[in-house]
Amino acid sequence: MTRSCVNMACIGDFDPFTAAIPATKVELTVSCRWVTSCVLCVLYIQGIANREWREYGRTEVIDNTLNPDFVHKFIMDYFFEERQNLRFDLRLEKPLIGIPGKKCGTVIVRAEELTNCRESVMLQFCGNKLDKKDFFGKSDPFLVFYRSNEDGSYTISHKTEVVKNTLDPVWQAFKIPVRALCNGDYDRSIKVEVYDWDRDGGHDFIGEFSTSYREMSRGQTQFHIYEVAHTHTDRHHERTTQINFTVAIDFTASNGNPSQPTSLHYMSPYQLNAYAMALRAVGEIIQDYDSDKMFPALGFGAKLPPDGRVSHEFALNGNPQNPYCSGIEGVMEAYYQSLKSVRLYGPTHFSPVINHVARYASAVTDGSQYFILLIISDGVITDMAQTKESIVNAASLPMSIIIVGVGPAEFDEMIELDGDEERISSQGRLAERDIVQFVPFRDYVDRRGNHILSMARLAKEVLAEIPDQFLSYMRTRGIKPGTSPPPYTPAIHPLLTRRVSRI
Repeated sequence: MTRSCVNMACIGDFDPFTAAIPATKVELTVSCRWVTSCVLCVLYIQGIANREWREYGRTEVIDNTLNPDFVHKFIMDYFFEERQNLRFDLRLEKPLIGIPGKKCGTVIVRAEELTNCRESVMLQFCGNKLDKKDFFGKSDPFLVFYRSNEDGSYTISHKTEVVKNTLDPVWQAFKIPVRALCNGDYDRSIKVEVYDWDRDGGHDFIGEFSTSYREMSRGQTQFHIYEVAHTHTDRHHERTTQINFTVAIDFTASNGNPSQPTSLHYMSPYQLNAYAMALRAVGEIIQDYDSDKMFPALGFGAKLPPDGRVSHEFALNGNPQNPYCSGIEGVMEAYYQSLKSVRLYGPTHFSPVINHVARYASAVTDGSQYFILLIISDGVITDMAQTKESIVNAASLPMSIIIVGVGPAEFDEMIELDGDEERISSQGRLAERDIVQFVPFRDYVDRRGNHILSMARLAKEVLAEIPDQFLSYMRTRGIKPGTSPPPYTPAIHPLLTRRVSRI
C-alpha cells in the first residue's frame, strides 16, 4: 500500500556524545486527552529577567475529537543550565463548563533532541483492496505517520488528506523532513495507521503497518507492499538516567556570626543570603532532573549539639540515618534550622562530603544513575591533599562536583581543583576526567540588585559543564543514554513504495 520516494539521511552523522552541548535543538510534540472541542494549542515562553510571557507558536486546528494529536511541532533551543518555563494554552470553540474542580483533560508534551540532518523526502502512498477483508470498501481513508521515540513511545509526524469513497485510494505526494520521520536513524521504526473518516468528524481505525526509512529508500524504482493489520501497538519502555543531587554547606566560623548582618549566613527577613541564593539558583534547575526530588543535605565545619563535637559530614535535618530533604524548599528549611542549632567552627574540609557521595556513586556504575554534589564555601580549603585524592578517585565514578565560592576571599585552591587548565592529580595519579566546576558567586551578582538575574547567571555558569561531564563518563564506559528506539522488523508480507524524487 505505498508508493514512496525517499532520500537517505546521513547515517552516523549524529553522535549524541559530540552534539552541541549544552545548547541543542529539541522538538516538542503536543497531544491532548479528554478535552472538549479543542481547536488548537498555543505555546508561550517566559523571559528570565522580566518574567513576561510571549507567544512562541501555535499548532494547527483540530475539531471534533476528545484526543487530538497535533502534527505541528515546536522546535526550540534547549539549555541544560537554564530553567525555561513553557506554558501551553488550549484554545477552545466554547468555554469549558461543568462541575467546579472536575478534571477537564490532559496535555501531553514529548520532547526529543533533534539531529543535524537537514534533508527532506518526497513520499506518495496508494492503497488497494486487500484480501477478502476489503478494508477500503466504501471508506474515506487517510494515513497517520508516527515516529518512534527514544523511550519506545510514538509521536505523530504527518497526516495525509482524506480520499473520499474509494476502493483504491491514492494520496497526494508530500514532502517531509527526514528527521520528522526517523530523526536521522535509518532503522528506527515508522508506524503508519490507516483510518476511515466519517462525516461527523470522527474516524474509525482500519489497521496499521510498520516500516523504516532504510526499507523505503531501497531502490529508485522498487515498490514495497505492506500488509495492513487490524491491531493497535503500544510500545513504551522508558529507561532514563536518574540524577541524584546532594548539597554540602560550609558552616565554618570564617563565615561570621549568623546573627550579624555582616555574616554570609545572616538570615535577613528581606532577602536571601549568599548561601541561600546559590543553593536556590542551582537547586531549582537540578531538581527538575531528579525524579523523586529528595535531596541529601549535608553540612561541614560545625560543632554539633549536644556534646559540641566537630563534624565535617552532618545531616542538615539532624537525621544522619535519613539526611534527605523534600525538594529545594526542604533543603532551605533544613539549612535555616541548622543555623539555629549548630555552632560555626572549622576547619574547612571538603574530602568527607566528596567521599560521602562517592560511596553511593561507586555502587551504581551502569549509567542508570549520575550524582551531582554542590559544595558552597567561603574560603581556604584546609585538607587540600585529601580533597585532591578524593576528586581523583571520584573522577572514575558517575559523579560531578560543583563548587560555588561565596564572599570576598581569594579562591586559589578552588580554582586549582577546577582543572580546566591543568588536570588535577594526587600522588602521581591524574584524574581520569574533569569533574569539578568552580565559580565565584560575586562575579555573577547583578549590580542593580536583581537577585533573580544573579541566580540565573550563576546557575547558567555552574551547570554549563555538567552535560559534557556526564557524557564523558558514558562515552568512556560505552554506555548509550537511554534505550534505543524500537528497531524496525520487516513484515512477513512486504504495501507499495516507489522512489519518486530526491529532495
